[in-house]
Amino acid sequence: MLRLLAYFVVVAMLSGCQTADDALTTSSTPVAVTRPAASAIAGDMASRLAEQIGPAGATTTIKMETDTSEFASALEAALKGWGYTVVTDGKVAKDIKPVELAYSIEGFDGQVLARVSTPSIALARAYKPTAAGATPASPLSIRN
Repeated sequence: MLRLLAYFVVVAMLSGCQTADDALTTSSTPVAVTRPAASAIAGDMASRLAEQIGPAGATTTIKMETDTSEFASALEAALKGWGYTVVTDGKVAKDIKPVELAYSIEGFDGQVLARVSTPSIALARAYKPTAAGATPASPLSIRN
């Protein structure tokens, strides 16, 4: 009986050491990418997002935060190229419910990790920057 009690105490102590945090365990930093790389990455991510959320329609509006980075500008242009209405100033008509879009681009081990997410889906992919743009360095990660 004493052995069973000791077992439960050890298990309880070890379970306290586990974490349920989904945060990155290594450091990643925001990175500035060249215009060709930003354009290539944004074009790929916009096309993958369009595959997931459906084609642009007359009522499809995407709301992004105002940002002056190369990636933000390229992503906005790519989404508009797919036919979506993109709002960056936060002003949306009352009868329109925009799709909120969050995005990030970070450097990690000589590659660039791009993430694009809405409240219903998150996409991520690593890219290898090249002189002419960027090429995918990983499969597309999709989380619903």
